[in-house]
Amino acid sequence: MKNSALLLSLSLGLLVPLKSLAQGGNTQNRVDGYGAPATPAATRGAAGETELNILMSYYQQDGSHGAVEGGRGTEHLTNLTPTIILNVPLDTLSRLSANLGMDVYASASTDRIDQVLSSPSSSDTRFHADFGYTRQLPGRRSIVGLGAGVSTEYDYKSVNVAASWAQTSRDGNRELSVAGQVFFDQATIIRPVELRTNGRKEDGSAPRQSYNLSAVLSQVLTQRLQVSVSTELVYQKGLLSTPFHRVYFQGSTGALGEAKVEALPGSRFKYPVGLRLSYYASDLVLLRGYYRFYNDDFGIRAHTLELETPVKITPFFVVYPFYRYHTQTQARYFAPYLQHQPGEQFYTSDYDLSGFSANKLGLGLRYSPVYGIGRFKTPFGGRIAQFKALDLRYAHYRRSTDLTADIFSADFSFILP
Repeated sequence: MKNSALLLSLSLGLLVPLKSLAQGGNTQNRVDGYGAPATPAATRGAAGETELNILMSYYQQDGSHGAVEGGRGTEHLTNLTPTIILNVPLDTLSRLSANLGMDVYASASTDRIDQVLSSPSSSDTRFHADFGYTRQLPGRRSIVGLGAGVSTEYDYKSVNVAASWAQTSRDGNRELSVAGQVFFDQATIIRPVELRTNGRKEDGSAPRQSYNLSAVLSQVLTQRLQVSVSTELVYQKGLLSTPFHRVYFQGSTGALGEAKVEALPGSRFKYPVGLRLSYYASDLVLLRGYYRFYNDDFGIRAHTLELETPVKITPFFVVYPFYRYHTQTQARYFAPYLQHQPGEQFYTSDYDLSGFSANKLGLGLRYSPVYGIGRFKTPFGGRIAQFKALDLRYAHYRRSTDLTADIFSADFSFILP
């Protein structure tokens, strides 16, 4: 019963042809934007090595505005996400990629659906698998890709298909990429225990579709400065509310039985735009900046600013502190606990749709010697594989609505024979 926004964000990014877009508006984890991309970005120069990445991230959050209890109560949640990404060259022009993994999470707030406090909390596991194929066209200035994926957990199923195209200019200084992806989801209807009409926990299912279209234009301006402009249009329709989220209205006492199930419109259109700058201040220091403006027809308007500064301590060891600031206005359907008017058509007390500001601060370490960290024999014929690089990352997140979170991530990179 994980937050549906997480399901979508973990799936977005399939077959995105530019690394710059992979670092863009979509956050692969709730607050970090790192750790488990759906599939690796398509790469030029497809010939050569088989790459294997083993990723692991641990996320935990806590707060006091749980949506299950109508905007009050615990938001405690933990999430462990082991992921394997495999990138295999088929020949000099084409590659196959696979992204396999799971999310093992425990959420104290979802226990409140039945008002039964289990120990330590409600838990579930989401499994996902995404596969992609990319190919350079003759002339080697264009890459096309196709992909598909599936994910499943107790109350949510999702299938997606994707296609991408990227074109580089003759001098190699400019690139345009376009990617589209469609999700077909099915959510099981689970209402709070006191609001069930048939006495059963599950009451059928409802569909949701999401249509994503992203475009990125990147340009090398000077030897030290690169810039890219991006957008990702998203249209969703179907069940966009969460049936086990309660909403309490003015005049009620907040007692069980006085709540209603969250209600939101059956469609939503999102239209963000982003600007990214990369400036090589010296051979040892790189400055990265990103600004994103977001708007949607729920009434949310947001601004996001990200800064990252990789610094080479040695030729093989990089430290990169990063910071992200985000602010947004509340959706027109949001109100806190006991603040909704009884006659409203749509209503929610989910603080993800509230107005807030948030800060994220973190530090990453990357160690990648030219000849790798080490070599070892594989169990398949005793061939030699290389442990290529290690990337460790920590981030702390704090939101003005009392939500705090921490995430630890690790990426182990290997070259297979």
